[in-house]
Amino acid sequence: MSDAVKRKRAGLQKLHNLPMLQNLIRRDPPSYREEFIRQHGHYESQRAIFMEQPTAANTESFSDLIGFMAQVATSFPDLMATFPDDLAQLLLKQHNSLSHDLREKLVQSLVLLRNKDVITSSTLLQTLFPVLTTTHSKVLRGQIYRSVVSEMRNSNSKTKNHKLNKTVQAVLFELVEAGKDDPTSTSGLWAVKLTRELWKRGVWDDARAVEIMKEASLSANNKVISGGVRFFLGVDQEREDLENESDDEAGPDLGRVKHQLQFNKTKGSTKHKLEKARTQLKRKEKNKNKPHPLNFSALHLLRDPQGFADQLFSKHLSRSNSKLTLDQKLPVLQLVSRLVGLHKLSILALYSYLLKYLSPRQKDVTQFLIVAAQATHDLVPPDCLEPIVRKIADEFVSEGVAGEIATAGLNAIREICARAPLAMNPTLLQDLTEYKGSKDKGVMMAARSLITLYRDVAPEMLKRKDRGKVASMGMKEHEQLRYGQEAEGQIEGLELLEAWKAEQKALKRAERGEAESGEDDDGEESDNEDDDEDAWAQWEVEEDESEDDDAGWINVESDGEDINISDSEDEDGESSKRKKVKLDEGETTKAEEKKPSKLATTKILTPADFAKLQELREEAGLAKLMGKKLTHEEVVQQNMIEGSLKRGKSDKESRLETVMEGREGREKFGSNRGKKLNEKPHSTTNKEKARKKNFLMTLRKHKAGQKMKLVETRRLLKESKDKHRGKKK
Repeated sequence: MSDAVKRKRAGLQKLHNLPMLQNLIRRDPPSYREEFIRQHGHYESQRAIFMEQPTAANTESFSDLIGFMAQVATSFPDLMATFPDDLAQLLLKQHNSLSHDLREKLVQSLVLLRNKDVITSSTLLQTLFPVLTTTHSKVLRGQIYRSVVSEMRNSNSKTKNHKLNKTVQAVLFELVEAGKDDPTSTSGLWAVKLTRELWKRGVWDDARAVEIMKEASLSANNKVISGGVRFFLGVDQEREDLENESDDEAGPDLGRVKHQLQFNKTKGSTKHKLEKARTQLKRKEKNKNKPHPLNFSALHLLRDPQGFADQLFSKHLSRSNSKLTLDQKLPVLQLVSRLVGLHKLSILALYSYLLKYLSPRQKDVTQFLIVAAQATHDLVPPDCLEPIVRKIADEFVSEGVAGEIATAGLNAIREICARAPLAMNPTLLQDLTEYKGSKDKGVMMAARSLITLYRDVAPEMLKRKDRGKVASMGMKEHEQLRYGQEAEGQIEGLELLEAWKAEQKALKRAERGEAESGEDDDGEESDNEDDDEDAWAQWEVEEDESEDDDAGWINVESDGEDINISDSEDEDGESSKRKKVKLDEGETTKAEEKKPSKLATTKILTPADFAKLQELREEAGLAKLMGKKLTHEEVVQQNMIEGSLKRGKSDKESRLETVMEGREGREKFGSNRGKKLNEKPHSTTNKEKARKKNFLMTLRKHKAGQKMKLVETRRLLKESKDKHRGKKK
């Protein structure tokens, strides 16, 4: 056979092999146009068969043809104009009848066409969403779900694709609305899953996504309700954890790769690793220098939190015909309490609803105590909170209950009173503070924390012996609490920043050779303006002198003369006694000491100022001195109610489990000789070998060992003889 015939046959075999033909078409599309037209005809005929008979036998060949056509679609755009629509129609109409492999190939081909920019993202998603909500195949639903999430992430990777986001959000909102009143409809479940995943990945962070989950929380289906409620309770924490995991991931070690290049052979793969490592490090440094995005919590983006909380409470909790179980009602109750505490809402029926669940015998009673604390703020009428505090005190805090129960009750009362101090009356408070002498450590610490709280907010409600020295001395200046009174807001540690700015101003004046008491000239004011502009632009802590003395208070200095104050009661003002008061420069009055800093009212603070303020706080240890102040926006954690749990009596299994936990990461106990022997390979001793021998093999030697040896007999006889000699003497 000649070489020409062999080459011809080899070429014919390549034309009938689709992967080889695909490779040839990519290299030279015009030369293989006829072969492609032939394969396209095969595809058209088989597609027509599958549209009429979805369960046809030649599924594998049709799947290969679809994959081949999708790969080379960009080479012949005129012939492949209707190819995407054909795949979409086949998938939409026959997805429940087609085989699993063919459905998977159709979805993969559509995604491939999107990656090649043959179709748009909107076209792809409009094809996949109807199949996602109507198909009966669990595998197909999972594949479509992953494809949609991946497409949305890719579309929003560089910049936000607002048009696509609005389109997808409108589709998901319609899915939730379609099954809102139908308890059996699960169409909104996929909308909840997609929204939660895209929010967690940081793709969506706007109010439209929050509205989708809000409508899902008000749905009639239990699974949809649960998904919507848990979105508001935990999705922000999930997003923070995901960001922390991505930040903690260690990048490639550039120094190690360079070190390997010095000694190993320079291959193309090694150079590729080096370039990849450099690219990743550059990207990481670039992302590190980017300003942190301002991500609001989902609860902060609600348009009408009061209406949402009212609807949740009236639809899922207060109705007697609600089909939710207690385990399903608890997350809804947590969400309502979180909304009430965060936005300072008013739902007075909530507090009377909680009373029936505040009992030590109630299942998950700790969660109900957390709900009661989170739903408290200073604008709730004390008349609504007093029954809750009284119920907790009566049910949880008494001599006849266990220490853990009393600890939980006292901690719950403290959390409620930290947010609304007027919920407590002096008589009950003085009774609860008597538990400071309890033998149980948890109860004692909880009672002392309650005393510490009221020393700051209302020391007059405590007994004199419980007020402490500082609170007793400040009783005269302390203002009595009033309902609805708002405290004046101030920035903690602002006086530190003001003092630091004064020092920097003095140092700069000293460098210029100016007097410290001199006034700022025009050149210095222009320098201050430039410094402010640099601080806003670069967000760096720099020296700032922009304090305008004219805008603040004017300090009038004394001229040193004596001021004579008369104490006479005569009309003419004459008196034999006069008092002379000299105003010293370093003397300050109480009013001046307590005067707040004027920096926040006379100057706009830059980001650099806030960064320096945080640094000064850490240096001064101000956070440790101030302690942690509770606010109505903070979430109550379970350990804040339970306190430090003491390990009580336990069975053998729990004690062994604790022992094994303590042994983790510790060296195994043993002799030093054994550790040294284990460091390197060695042979065993005769004793170790004898231990592993069969008992019958060592029985004879064991019996022989019981007889006394001659040496031992001689020694004993000699000792006996010497003993008798001593007695005779």
